[in-house]
Parts: sequence; C-alpha cells; structure tokens
Amino acid sequence: MNNITHPKGLTDSQVEQSRLQHGMNILTPPKKTPLWRQFLDKFSDPLIIILCVAGILSIGISIYEYTMLDEGPGVFFEPVGIFIAIILATGLAFFFEVKANREFALLNQVNDDEPVQVIRNEIATTVPRKEVVVGDIVILNTGEEIPADGILLEAVSMNVDESTLTGEPVAHKTTDPAQFDKDATFPSDHVMRGTKVMEGHGMMEVCAVGDHTENGRVFVASQIDNSVKTPLNEQLDGLGKLITRVSYTIASLVVIGRTIMYFTSLTADFEWIHFIAYLLQTFMIAVTLVVVAVPEGLPMAVTLSLAYSMRRMLRTNNLVRKMHACETMGATTVICTDKTGTLTQNRMQVADITFFGLGEKRFATDALSLIREGIAVNSTALLDMSEPQTPKVLGNPTEGALLLWLNKAGIDFTQIKESMRVIAEIPFSTERKFMATLVENPSGERMLHVKGAPEIVYDMCTDYPRTATPDNVKHILSEYQNHAMRTLAFACAKVADGANPIDGTRLDTSGLTFLGVVAIADPVRTDVPDAVSDVIRAGIQIKIVTGDTPATAKEIGRQIGLWQSSDNESNIITGPEFEQLSDEELRRRVKSLKIIARARPLDKKRLVEALQANNEVVAVTGDGTNDAPALKSAHVGLSMGDGTSVAKEASDITIVDNSFSSIGRAVMWGRSLYRNIQRFVMFQMTVNIVACLIVLSGAFMGLQSPLTVTQMLWVNLIMDTFAAMALASLPPSASVMDEAPRRRTAFIINRAMWQSIISTGLLFFIFLFGLMWYMEHIDIDSLTDILHAGFIPDNKGLDPYELSLFFTTFVFLQFWNMFNARAFATGCSALHMKGCGGFIAIAGAIFAGQILIIEIGGQFFNVVPLKLTDWVIIITTTSSVLWIGELIRLFHSKKHNRFIIY
Repeated sequence: MNNITHPKGLTDSQVEQSRLQHGMNILTPPKKTPLWRQFLDKFSDPLIIILCVAGILSIGISIYEYTMLDEGPGVFFEPVGIFIAIILATGLAFFFEVKANREFALLNQVNDDEPVQVIRNEIATTVPRKEVVVGDIVILNTGEEIPADGILLEAVSMNVDESTLTGEPVAHKTTDPAQFDKDATFPSDHVMRGTKVMEGHGMMEVCAVGDHTENGRVFVASQIDNSVKTPLNEQLDGLGKLITRVSYTIASLVVIGRTIMYFTSLTADFEWIHFIAYLLQTFMIAVTLVVVAVPEGLPMAVTLSLAYSMRRMLRTNNLVRKMHACETMGATTVICTDKTGTLTQNRMQVADITFFGLGEKRFATDALSLIREGIAVNSTALLDMSEPQTPKVLGNPTEGALLLWLNKAGIDFTQIKESMRVIAEIPFSTERKFMATLVENPSGERMLHVKGAPEIVYDMCTDYPRTATPDNVKHILSEYQNHAMRTLAFACAKVADGANPIDGTRLDTSGLTFLGVVAIADPVRTDVPDAVSDVIRAGIQIKIVTGDTPATAKEIGRQIGLWQSSDNESNIITGPEFEQLSDEELRRRVKSLKIIARARPLDKKRLVEALQANNEVVAVTGDGTNDAPALKSAHVGLSMGDGTSVAKEASDITIVDNSFSSIGRAVMWGRSLYRNIQRFVMFQMTVNIVACLIVLSGAFMGLQSPLTVTQMLWVNLIMDTFAAMALASLPPSASVMDEAPRRRTAFIINRAMWQSIISTGLLFFIFLFGLMWYMEHIDIDSLTDILHAGFIPDNKGLDPYELSLFFTTFVFLQFWNMFNARAFATGCSALHMKGCGGFIAIAGAIFAGQILIIEIGGQFFNVVPLKLTDWVIIITTTSSVLWIGELIRLFHSKKHNRFIIY
C-alpha cells in the first residue's frame, strides 16, 4: 500500500471549483414522457391511422347523405361508432400501461442524502453522497456502498462486491501493482460507484462523479430508446398496408366498373348533371367500401388481448410494464441472460467437503469439532439472524458460506467464537492467500487454526492423515475446480503454553496438521435446468453473459444443460476478445456463441444489437446495473424482482420471483396471445370480406343493400368488440412451446388462415347473396313460406321483415364462425371449453344482444320482431357452420389422435 498517512483533502474553495467543473454526484433522472404525449403515441398504430382516415371519410359521406339526400340523423352513427372504436382502443392501451407503471415499484433506490466519510480541510467529516466531488478523499469501510468512482490510496484486505456491474461477487482490491489481477474487469486499484465493500477498509481519491461514473454511463445508456419495432407492430403494419391496397383497389374497380356500366347502358342523350350525380353516388359507394373494409375491431382486439394477458401474467410472477412485451415474448428467438442471481442463487454455499483423518486420534477432541471451531473463530464474516429461516451473510460471501453450513447443521458459531479468547491473528491477503488465528479455549488449551488456498495450506503442514497424499489431494482439488468451485483448505496445530506461532505477519507452521478441503459454489437455481430445457425445446437460443471466468461460466452452462460435450472454444469468448471483433465479424460469429465470460457492462448491449442486426428477436434477462443498457436495447427486457432499481427501470417485464421458469411461462403466454390475435384477424377478415362483397355486388347489380349503417355498426364494432374480448380471454396453451418461433418477417395471416378466410367468406357471400336475390323476387311473412312463395320477375325490394331476416342470418353465420375461429390451430373441438368461461359468457352476450336488437331495436336498427319459428330456423340452419367446421377438424386431427371434445 502507498504510504499516505495524513491526506489533507480538498478545501472548501476547491470543492466548489470541482463541483462547477465536474457537476454533482447524482444520476440525471430520465425525462418523463407527459401523459398527453403517451396518449397521442397510441395513435401511431397503423390500424388506428387507417381507422382515423376511414372515420373522416365516413363523416364526409354522412354529411352528404344528411344535407343532399335528406337522410335522417341516423347517418352519423357510423362515423360516431368508428371514433368510439378509436377512443376505446387507444384509451384502453393508455390506461393499462399507465396503471402498470404506477404499480411498478422500484426497490433499493439510491439515497443521495446518505452520509459519506470524507477528508476535507485536513479533517475527517461526513457529507451527503450527492455532494461528493472529484478530488475528494473518501474513507471506505466494510459494508459501505462506494459513492463514486475512485483510485485507491490505501487498501487493507479489501474485497469489493462488483456484481451489480460485472456479475463478480468478490473482486480483490489492492494498491500494490505486483498484486494486480490482469484479468479483472476493472483495475485492481479502482473502485466503482454502486459497488460495496465486503471486507477490509481503505481510502480513495474520487476521479468521477454522477453521470461520468461507470455506473452513470451504464444508467445513461439504459435510457437510450432505440425505438426497436416489435414483431407484432411490423406484422400489423403489413396487414394495414394489405387492407389499404385491397380496399383502394376494390374502390377503384367500383368507380371504373360503374362508369363503364353507365356508358354501356346509356339509352338516352348524355346529360352532365345526371352523370355527375351518378358519379358522386359511385364515389360514395367506393368510400363506403373502404370504410367497411377497415377492421374496426382489430385495434380493440389487440389491445384487449394484450391487456388481458398483461393482467393474467402477473399471476405467473411476470409484472408487465410495457403492453407490447406480452406478445413480443412469444416471438423471441434468443434470450441473453446473466449468470449471477438469474441462473444461480447469488448465494455462496458449501457444495462438498473432504476432510481427512476424521477417524484418527490426533487431538484431545475429534477432528470434526476442530474443523467447526476453525470455521467459527478463523473468520471475519457474520450472519444476520434477524430472520432465522433465511440468514444473510455480512462480509466475505465465501466465509459466509462456511458459517451458513454450520448454521444448517445446527451449530451456533457465535457461541463457539465467544467461548474462545483470540490471542493473535494474521488477516487474509492475496499475497499470503491464507489467514491464521491463535485462540485459547475455556480449558486453557491453545490451538492455531489456518484457512486458505489449498496449495498454500497443504505445503505449510508438517503432519498429514494417511489418506491426504499429494496425489489424492491434487485429484480432489482438480475435480472441484473442473466444476468451477472455489476451494479452501483447513489446518490446525496444538500450541504449547508460552509458544507464540504468530509474530506480526509471520507464521510458525511447525506441527501444523492438514485437515481437509471445502468446495464452495454459487448453486444453480433448482428450477433453471428444466426451464432452460423448455426454452431450448421451444426453439429459442440461450446465451450467457457474465463477468465470471470462462471455466466458471462453462460449468454453469453445463449444469443448466446449455453447454454440451460437443461444444468447443468457438462457442465461448471472453470480454477482451469480444471487444476486438469488428461488427461484421461479430455478426458472423454471434449465432454460434453460447457464453461471453469476463464481460464488461456494455458487452451485452453490443451482443443484443448484433443479434438484432441478424433479424433475431431478442429478450434480455438481468438484475444488475450492468444489465440495464441491454435490457433497454432488447425487444423485451426482463429484470429480476430483487434486481437493482436501474435494471428494473430499464426493463419491460419484471420477474417477481426471480425464476427463470417464469420466462418460459412468459414465452408461452406470448405465443398463445399471438395465436389469439390471429384467430380474431381470421374472424373479422371473414366478416369484412362478406360485407364488402355484398356491398360491391349490390353496387354492380342495382340491388338494394340489405345492411343499414346502424346494422353494420353492430356487426363491425359492437359484435366484433365482443368477439375480440371472447377470443382474447382464451387461456394459454402449453402446446405452443413445441413449435419453433415464428419468423419475424412472417405475415400475420398464414396459409391456413387465408384458406379459411377466403373459402368461408365466399361460401357466406354466395349463401347470403342468393338469399338476398331470392327475397328480392318473392313475398314472404315467414321463412316457412320461402319454398312455396310465388316468384316475382322484377325486383320488388326487401320489406322490413325480410331485412330483419337477412340481418339476423348474417349475424348468426358470423356468430357460429366465431367458434370455428376459437378452435383454429388447436387440434381440439370448438366445444372443448375447459378454462374458457370468459368466451362462453361473451358468446352468450352476443347471442342475447342480437335477439334484443331484433325484438326491441325498432327503427333505430331498421328491424322488426321475428316469429319464434324464424328464430329456430335461422339458429338451426346457421349452426351448420359450426358442425361442418367440427367435421373438418375431426378429419384433419384423426391422424394425430388429438381431437378433444371434453
């Protein structure tokens, strides 16, 4: 250590000058987006934009019909309904995200007013942490959090927990260049803001404060919003563009076709006034088609699905802050995870013990009692027993693991320690690699206890049990080290009265007996191997990014099932090697990488960006400040419940129980959610195709449109909203985890969906068009008259009763098709309703709603009540949609033997 005995510190004027030059020691908080801006951001959704355009066009149509065609106020129901749909969709998304942000509790927030010991004006004093400046001399003691980045002036047996920045729980610090660890993430004489002194004490000179510290740079990087587009947004963009192109194409065809029809059917002289009126009517039909083609319920369906999943995922220990993250988890192709605290318990524990000579009589007491005594007295760590069921380590985590081992065995180490009188001790240092304590027990017997690196302690001994041969000990140590365990050896010696084997830092090792070796490890969480297996089975890659050594990282990878015997050095890289790769080299190699060891804080962020450049959908897990930039950059950031506040602030989802298995459940929810959205898209696109074809055919054939504005409002908005709620409420399916992740470039409507939409839509249209045409040429009072009614050659139009029959038939065709959509891609019967209580309730509401509209809707919906026999005929006949769907599903599922009915 440097010989600095009386540091003077800064004067008051130097403090002010430094503060003006380098700023306060605070992290600049992220700028909060105002609520009004958060709400307006919801209008950037492509489908919302299409709806807004459709709403404006619909207003134009309504004004024209009201002023020029003398229609009643009812013409304004359509635009009002569209804008209600817009407000509901955007409002729900806004409400749930604001609510989640308010529920999101930041833990372990840094207290900027916490006192820090500094030397100023040649005296020791305390100042609030935020007032520490560059150049300050700060005194560091065991258990204290380091307030700023600094260079050590003194370091006495100092070990620092850097896990929040590097994942490394113990980093030895020294001012002796000869003892520097060349592989350390940060120089051995540097300490960083936000890390904690676990052992020893020292003094540092501050070299960076606030945003300029390593912690601050990570925090700033975590606030950068790369505006990464989610897969769902990209796919909805594609759907929006398709709907726009198709609707505009159909509208153009209407204008062209009707114009041609006008001139080909012209029998009298051409008159501009008649042509302009006809052309204006044609444009109105074209615009109506555009409005009908827009899926008003889709934004609502997406929002409801996301909101429902958001709330339900909390029950599986996933607190979702950003609504899009629910679905994006289902598209994830790569998960980048840290090691400490995510895959492991972040709690050092005794993994194995090998004690020699337990059956040999060498001392007055048995060897096991001596080992326990040595652990208790030859240690600087303590246990916080305020919660006896979950004691916490205070001090060195490796020594704490030994104390936890004693505590688990029912041994009170404090009772042993207090019964002994400490005569002399040599503290641990990296130079010595051992510590020694000379104690006297209540009977007056003196005992020397030594603990340290096995190779050092073994060579110090002069007495060995029979089985403690060099080859045997070397083999045991090799086995432990191959499993990435830390090892400590124990030895002791009985000391004669008057003898003093400890002289300052020198130790007389004569008579020292080797007792054995303890292996200590940070154990893998018990649920992680199965969770990793599930995620890999789902086609998702896992990459470990850790500050630990390559050997430790590989062993953890092996234990969780990631690192296989076939893997080699091409699958692992260290932080310095990673940094040397060019962006192009990294993109080529990143797919094969499984582990990055000795990683620096921003390495994970660069890894995420390289994966995204390869068109991967990336989720990142982490609990430390070092993980925050990557959490922010990823498509989905997953922080741990006991992680740092910076990590949780940067994330989209917080895993409340810190369990990796919760990540697998989040993937299952995301994939199931996407499937639910697909089901609704398929359902509503079928509705819209049928409606568009009916309007289009009527425009070309001169038939009256059988659906009024308010009826279309019920079908396109209210009914579809209910359908969205029904399909959004479907429970997740574990079977989705057997599938590979969907391609990010895949269109939201797949081949099977297209086949269903087109075939079902055309069949519905043919049936409805035939029914409409037939009723135009007959006169009936009930469907029981339909087969023997007299044929009328000329179009007579549809009377209110016939319009009510047609409207009800149209709705119930869609109603039964909703059950087919619910069974899409499940391999199950549509009547398999386990866990679908919400779907049943909403389907019942749609059923009852249609009956109420017909029976009491009156002039508002342009309907009249139907006879009971007509209700029975319509419901029975249209239900064939469901039964035909059941037969098709049964035929396709027979070979898989998985058709489930109940």
